[in-house]
Amino acid sequence: MTYLQYIGTYFLMIVEMFRKPTKWSVMKQLIFKDIDDLIIGSLGIVAFISFFVGGVVTIQTALNIDNPLIPKSLIGFATRQSIILEFAPTFMSIIMAGKVGSFITSSIGTMRVTEQIDALEVMGINSLNYLVFPKFIALMFYPFVISISMFLGIFGGMIACVYGGFASLDEYILGIQTQFDPFHVTYAFRKTIVFAFVLATIPSYHGYYMKGGALEVGKASTTSFVWTSVVIILLNYILTQMLLS
Repeated sequence: MTYLQYIGTYFLMIVEMFRKPTKWSVMKQLIFKDIDDLIIGSLGIVAFISFFVGGVVTIQTALNIDNPLIPKSLIGFATRQSIILEFAPTFMSIIMAGKVGSFITSSIGTMRVTEQIDALEVMGINSLNYLVFPKFIALMFYPFVISISMFLGIFGGMIACVYGGFASLDEYILGIQTQFDPFHVTYAFRKTIVFAFVLATIPSYHGYYMKGGALEVGKASTTSFVWTSVVIILLNYILTQMLLS
């Protein structure tokens, strides 16, 4: 019953988030601040991880192709499929759950502990709309981050492949172009939009409804990361079954 109560509270929070909107002049500033914190602030770690993971995927694929009858272009093909279908949308989202999710939970949780949320309510401001809605809008730009992750993952694979001597540039590019299905990119971005919603709301829920003092802020951040990751993995399975089968 406790889990049902948590789920019910979560969906009530989402409904309340869209009610009694904050004045646009104030909301606009909050949205731009959250875009800077959550999206622009994440580009560095996303670029670094994507580039080197793309290289690692390429090297591992190349080292496992022993048969001379298998074309070298398969390296580019396997790297493209791995990056676009799973690594960029799903695993980057789990990494972002640690970075962005912890930031959201700790910032809102600190406001709860210091009674700033109570002060907003006393002033007649819808605190959920004021705190959560800007983060929701900011994370709608999350597909932009994932598109950069896709590009850098494939680019990192190309660098590792060519300079590692596993295949020529032409063979790698041929592999990237082989049997390319544009729907796979559409599928990845659809997943990304759903994951962005999860990244904005579940950490906000754990921060907004936390109880206790400063010590509980850290616990709430850990719990929000675990549950955000679990929900992303479950939704990944469901969306893959729905969209690709």
